[in-house]
Amino acid sequence: MSEAEQAETARLGVAAVAEWEAAHRDSIVFQGGPLGPTKRIDDDGAVTDMVNLLTVFMVVRADNHEAAARLFENHPHMSIFVCDGVEVMPVLG
Repeated sequence: MSEAEQAETARLGVAAVAEWEAAHRDSIVFQGGPLGPTKRIDDDGAVTDMVNLLTVFMVVRADNHEAAARLFENHPHMSIFVCDGVEVMPVLG
């Protein structure tokens, strides 16, 4: 994409995410935010850089795991941005 196309996609995407968040505000427990580079420390104390696919996080509340996943149907990250999915993990405990 050209810089102009990237800017337009970002403008549309940010507005769409804001709409999605407003529509789901009762389910959002913690807004979260972007995630940076990952470091891993092993049991020997060695710290290394690593790569994962996580880029953003948020905490939502739902009746069950599938309902939490369904909150993200038609999320702008799949329809406007280049993501192909949202991973949903329960917080245990």
